[in-house]
Amino acid sequence: MSAEKVRIQLEPSGLIVEVPRGASLTPPLSLHGIEFPCGGTGLCGACRVRVLTGSLTITEQDGLLFSAEELSIGWRLACQARAEAPLVLECEQWHMDILADNSVLSGRGKNGLGIAIDLGTTTIAAQLVDLATGSVLGVETDLNAQAPIGSDVMSRIRATLAGADLATVVRAVLRPMIAKLARGREQEIVEVVLVGNTVMHHLFSALDVGPLSCAPFHSPNLGEQRFSAEELGWPLPASCRIRFVHCLGGFVGSDILAGILAVGMPTSEEMLALVDLGTNGEVAIGNRHGILCASTAAGPAFEAASIRMGMRASTGAISRVSLLHGEMRATVIGDAGPRGICGSGLVDAVAVGLETGAILASGRIANGAKLFPVDGPVALYQADIRELQLAKAAIAAGFRLLLKGRGTNADNLKRIHLAGAFGNYIQAESAIGIGLLEFPKQRIVPSGNTALHGAKMLLLAVHEPALPRIEHVSLAADPDFQDEFVNCMNFSAREYIV
Repeated sequence: MSAEKVRIQLEPSGLIVEVPRGASLTPPLSLHGIEFPCGGTGLCGACRVRVLTGSLTITEQDGLLFSAEELSIGWRLACQARAEAPLVLECEQWHMDILADNSVLSGRGKNGLGIAIDLGTTTIAAQLVDLATGSVLGVETDLNAQAPIGSDVMSRIRATLAGADLATVVRAVLRPMIAKLARGREQEIVEVVLVGNTVMHHLFSALDVGPLSCAPFHSPNLGEQRFSAEELGWPLPASCRIRFVHCLGGFVGSDILAGILAVGMPTSEEMLALVDLGTNGEVAIGNRHGILCASTAAGPAFEAASIRMGMRASTGAISRVSLLHGEMRATVIGDAGPRGICGSGLVDAVAVGLETGAILASGRIANGAKLFPVDGPVALYQADIRELQLAKAAIAAGFRLLLKGRGTNADNLKRIHLAGAFGNYIQAESAIGIGLLEFPKQRIVPSGNTALHGAKMLLLAVHEPALPRIEHVSLAADPDFQDEFVNCMNFSAREYIV
């Protein structure tokens, strides 16, 4: 006998969802506008909803996060709530653009259709490709259904070690995406190529994530993983080749390998760099003679998950901040007022604060102020600025050490490719202004979804591409990392803007 269902209405959208009585609100609400950055621990307060009709018990975490007045008018944390009776909840809906890849590639004479998938921590992008022509025939994007467990990979590692089955979750969300792409042409699909970071590689493949949970973060299972359509429960022919491309190191996944291919590093005589800024900031530097890559524990600042009013790059997020005639101006995503700030907006806001003197090079807010106002109710706290400071120091220090490892310096880097959504939207001037990127502006190139682009290149290739030696460098084991990290802590690099 199926469990009794409870009806929940979400306002202002009017959307109706039904959940089993007594069930957590986290899974259904995660699909309809509520974020759970801390994985439902109740620590971040990002999943606030207001009860308009019905009632939700006030939990201990509710009491810690809300004032008595807020509790009296119905504010609760969705992650702590359970559906015992019908409810009408006020929750802010959001829309998030997911970056795909619009580049045109040439076919290599292969037959049939293929699917390239970029399996990200937050988002998933998939494209159906004609292998004979290289033409993209369809695009599907979605959020990673593992997100309610937590916005960062470490939350998901901990959940998996505690018994959560995240492999089934993510394989299931990909099934309807593949069905939509195929649309009756399933029998023509001969290959699927997936790329992603090392944790996504392990979670999708149901591999042991224990080695990634603690130092030295070395896993024995970094190789390519192959699957059958039946094993995954996907609507594809038994003959279809499905593979998750191999990783490069502990926290340097096949998404970076795909990105290395996408920017042409393996065939370039010039020295190039690829940077993907997220919870783990990956950096690769090299050319056809050799490539070094590394991951730095940048923390969640670039994704704004650790920021008091941080949020994804979705409706209501401040995505850009600039100075106009000495006045700070903010750009908000969507037709909405500001309700938070995403990673690119955070970098901009601090860069503007530095330029105006409201934030000091040490990272302190000037004049002993506790807040740095950005726009409307959105402001940065001292701890927010410190989070960004730590993240940018980790990336800058990693860059310096990889350049040293290649026996070169910043002057010899011809192009710095910024990968992913954050790299696509960040303003180079701001990244330089806070000392995140210590390079001239004209060399910094937003390069879009290089992971998906590289996945399509692998899909179209008749033979596996020839690669130079790619060496993974463990920055945590480098005795010079801490010194460089400290040297990069201050916000200062204005001389690089030329």
